[in-house]
Amino acid sequence: MKLTIDDVRSRFIKHLGGEPGSVYASPGRINLIGEHTDYNGGFVFPGAVQQGIIAEIRPNGTRNVRAYSIDMKDYVEFSLDDEKGPNATHFRFIYGVAREMMKLGVPVEGFDTAFAGDVPNGAGMSSSAALESCYAFAINDLFYDNKIEKMELARVGQRTEHNYIGVNCGIMDQFASIHGKAGNLMRLDCRSGEFKYYPWNPKGYKLVLINSCVKHELKGSPYNDRRRSCENVAKALGIETLRDADWDMLESVKDKISEEDYKRAKYVIGEYYRVLAVCDALEAGDYETVGEKMYETHAGLSKDYEVSCEELDFLNDIARDCGVTGSRIMGGGFGGCTINLVKTELYDTFVRRAVSLFKEKYGKSPVVIDVVIGDGSRKLC
Repeated sequence: MKLTIDDVRSRFIKHLGGEPGSVYASPGRINLIGEHTDYNGGFVFPGAVQQGIIAEIRPNGTRNVRAYSIDMKDYVEFSLDDEKGPNATHFRFIYGVAREMMKLGVPVEGFDTAFAGDVPNGAGMSSSAALESCYAFAINDLFYDNKIEKMELARVGQRTEHNYIGVNCGIMDQFASIHGKAGNLMRLDCRSGEFKYYPWNPKGYKLVLINSCVKHELKGSPYNDRRRSCENVAKALGIETLRDADWDMLESVKDKISEEDYKRAKYVIGEYYRVLAVCDALEAGDYETVGEKMYETHAGLSKDYEVSCEELDFLNDIARDCGVTGSRIMGGGFGGCTINLVKTELYDTFVRRAVSLFKEKYGKSPVVIDVVIGDGSRKLC
C-alpha cells in the first residue's frame, strides 16, 4: 500500500483537531475467476491486494459522526440516529455500516474520522467494499471488543450496499477485503460461507491488471437487471439459486424463459464449473488450464452476460495475440480492468503492446497495475 498512516493522520488532525485516533486499513481485491457467481450461490476465487483504504477514527463521546474524505476533500456531520443519513455516497457507506452494526447490538458511539484510499476508482477492485470493511472492522474493535466474527462483518458491508446504496451485490468483495491473507487466494463457497486458502506463488508467471480507465454509464440498473435474470431462471427451475442448476435443467426450461435470461444463466452455470476446474488446476500447478478458463470466462461475460465493452474486448484480444496465458474482464463490468496471467518472459512485451495499441486506438493510455496479494482488514496503530 503506497498510502501511509501519516498521509491520513496529518489530514485528520488538520480537519478534525484534537488527539490522534486509531488507524485501520482494508484492501481492495482481485478475482482470478468466478465473476457474477456470488449472488448465484456459487464459488469465487478472490485475493486481497496491497491497495486499499486507510481510516483514522476517534470516539467523540456524542451521537454524531464527523467525517472527512481526504480524496474528495469533502466533510459531513451526521447523527447515528438520523433515519435518512448523508446524501453523498462516500459518506453513506460509513453511515450504513454504523447503522448495520447497531442492528447487531453493537453500542456504536459517535466518532471523528478521516479516510483515504489508493484503490483506483472504476478499476473493478472494489474500493467500496474496502471502505465498508474498514469501518466494520474498526467499529467492531472500538465499540465491541471484536465480538463479531469476520464473515458477519463481510455481511454488514453487503447489507450496506443493499440497504443504503441500492446495489444488490453478492458477498465476494467484502469477504475478500475482510479475510485476505498475504500470498494466498481464497476459494469461497458463497452459499455455505466455507472457504479455503490457496497459496499463490506462480513461479514463472505474473498477474497484472490493465485498467482501461473506461466506465460506460448505462441506463437503468444493469447489475440488478442481471441478477433479476438469474432469479427468473432459478424460479422457473424451482430452485433457490443457479448453484443447483446444470445444463440439462437449463435446456428443459429454454422455451419458458426469455432468450436474455437463458444467456445469463448459461454463463453462470459455465462459470460454476470453470471455478472448480481452476482449483484443480492450481493444485496441480497447471497454469495453462487456469489461463484457458480465464479466456472462456471473458467470452461468456462478453457474449452471454454482456457486461464487457469494446475497450475490454480489445485488451483481451491483445493479450491473446501476445501469447498471454490467461486474460479476462474483472469486476462487475461495463469498463474497468482486464486481469492477465502472463509468463514472466512475455510481461514487458505484453505491457508495452497493450499500452501502445490501446492509446493508438482510443487516444489515451491504459493504466498498468501489478498485483501483489496482501492482507485483509487490520488495525495499524
